[in-house]
Amino acid sequence: MPDLSKHHRELEENGYTILERVVDDALVDRLLADVRRLEGELARSPGGNRFEGSHTTRTYNLLAHGEVWQQVPVQPQVLELIEGVLGPQCLVSSLASISIAPGETKQVIHSDDQIHPIAKPHVPTVCNSMWALTDFTEANGATRIVPGSHRWQNPDYMADPEDIDTACAEMARGSVLVWQGSTWHGGGANTTSAEVRVGIAMNYCAGFIRQQENQHLGIPPEVMAGFTPELRALCGLDMYRGLTGNIDKQSPAHLLYGDPPDTQLWDMDPLNSERLNSEATG
Repeated sequence: MPDLSKHHRELEENGYTILERVVDDALVDRLLADVRRLEGELARSPGGNRFEGSHTTRTYNLLAHGEVWQQVPVQPQVLELIEGVLGPQCLVSSLASISIAPGETKQVIHSDDQIHPIAKPHVPTVCNSMWALTDFTEANGATRIVPGSHRWQNPDYMADPEDIDTACAEMARGSVLVWQGSTWHGGGANTTSAEVRVGIAMNYCAGFIRQQENQHLGIPPEVMAGFTPELRALCGLDMYRGLTGNIDKQSPAHLLYGDPPDTQLWDMDPLNSERLNSEATG
């Protein structure tokens, strides 16, 4: 294993770091081909909201869609950095592909832990990564990031994000951007005529975020079916604040048991989603 001391320091000091070309070309080729396969087979299309974008195609829950994806969460260098932030026994939070096509505008700047109702700065609860399956350039939508923002004291998530200065995380294909969950960032605008920027969002959370007992597997389905919707929600089968715990933007309770659907955070009225984010940060 190469010495990653420099990257650990950058994660601590700046809130992000880039591992250059740590994923071999053969694996990048396989992942890229599978992204394209899934986008076609699953008929993926842009979410059409201000967070997911109008020219960005996302495929969620990738661990359910092929053996090749099992290699992503356990990539040794990335996992070492993630564990350096979150500690051992961290968890896979989500795994999704993000294809930013020409014409996409800048994504809203945000932090990945802003829905957690904890005063900031705080002990890290989230640490995420972006795998570059194509070159990431400023022109094709490379991630924009705000150095040092993970140290901000209770930031105002309702402020105009365009007032925030960002750095462009340009990187070659096979590289991985890693950032702390409190670090502000967002996808860039794709101003090219033909390049699609394809990345893999491999996200992790701290082990203490999960339930002490695994309600999803510990309770037999036939027993869970007899619960009221309220009790299923208490067992963790609804989405938290319209985002955490979703399956393809739906709550497990809706998909498995026909409970009333939740509204996904980014599909909510903008004023309502801003209110939720404000409440989450006190």
